[in-house]
Amino acid sequence: MRLRKGVHLPSRRETVIQGLVPDVWPPGLVRCRLDRPYNFVVSGLPATESGEVLEGLSGSEHEDIVRVRRAQSGLRAIIAVHSTLLGPSLGGARFYPYEDEALALNDVLRLSRAMTQKAALAGLPQGGGKAVIIGDPRLVKTPTLLRDFAAAINLLQGRYITAEDVGTNQDDMDLIRETTPFVAGTATSHGGSGDPSSATAFGVVLAMEAAAARLWGGVLEGRTACVLGAGKVGGEIIRLLVQRRVVVIASDVDRTKAERALRIGAARVVDPRDALKVTADIFCPCALGGLLTEEVVPDLSFALIVGAANNQLARSGVADSLAEAGILYVPDFLANAGGIINIAEESHGYDQARAAQAVGQIRATTTAVLDRAELCGITPLAAAEELVAERLARARGSADKTD
Repeated sequence: MRLRKGVHLPSRRETVIQGLVPDVWPPGLVRCRLDRPYNFVVSGLPATESGEVLEGLSGSEHEDIVRVRRAQSGLRAIIAVHSTLLGPSLGGARFYPYEDEALALNDVLRLSRAMTQKAALAGLPQGGGKAVIIGDPRLVKTPTLLRDFAAAINLLQGRYITAEDVGTNQDDMDLIRETTPFVAGTATSHGGSGDPSSATAFGVVLAMEAAAARLWGGVLEGRTACVLGAGKVGGEIIRLLVQRRVVVIASDVDRTKAERALRIGAARVVDPRDALKVTADIFCPCALGGLLTEEVVPDLSFALIVGAANNQLARSGVADSLAEAGILYVPDFLANAGGIINIAEESHGYDQARAAQAVGQIRATTTAVLDRAELCGITPLAAAEELVAERLARARGSADKTD
């Protein structure tokens, strides 16, 4: 069933507020339009008894951007729906202590766009969306805050389905499920697919194997990999690589996670500040994004970069710099799609074997992207983006015919 496009709220007045966030927001419920660079055009609406603030914005690409505030629970969140062209948008809820709301907005815009790319490239009947909750989850995450977040998701009427991400977990999704049906990755006892970390890790290793076959004509055995970020996904990647007789150099800001990496077979641990200086065949970024910039590329000594982190490139032009340096970069939204592929299987009634088979297609997709890049003389990022654009164009054409 196609979901209707958006919830349109009537406006009573309009005014332009320069800058990202004014000191005092109008009370009640407001919708906004996002003007570049991040200016809000605010439409005021009658105040709500709950005192919540909900603002919807639309950027040049995004269908909907919603900013939520609930004073009582301390909730500050932004939900971005990038595209519902292929189906309801799906993407995790990231709970992170952003320094300011400008950084949070920039992150959710980029992350939601990447989710559209993941879903389209994987052939899923899903669109791309994402949510960010601002704050340190260790300090401010409460059941009341999560219920308020779930209530905001309900207001989007199924256009956005949430799941776990950095700072949230399966228990949080189970709690959110009490308020909204628009959540995935809940416990298998609730009919969900559970924690998607292992599926994400498995997909990354499959992409790594496909790229290794292209580069070296063989398997991963005997290669050296530096894995930055040894959390749930990174730790599982380390385990899978050790199984494949890869020499793993692990790195994490959390000493406990770094020590665990050693226990599961990592050869050694390095400080995260030195991870990019390591000499290894493969670099596997599994922490937060934006690490790879034009400035760091000349000093890298890796032959292959493939990892689980989102938005690994600070900007898309870094892909060209990596290619010029002779480094093969597998696009993040290709390699780390295992989680969304696994979760998308819930719509059919989750079956673990079928989900694993679907995630297994990442190897073939990686090979297809590398083939296209080589044939066309472009970067793998450009090749993957072309395939995404082609699928979205076909879907748009079909939608136009039906209208």
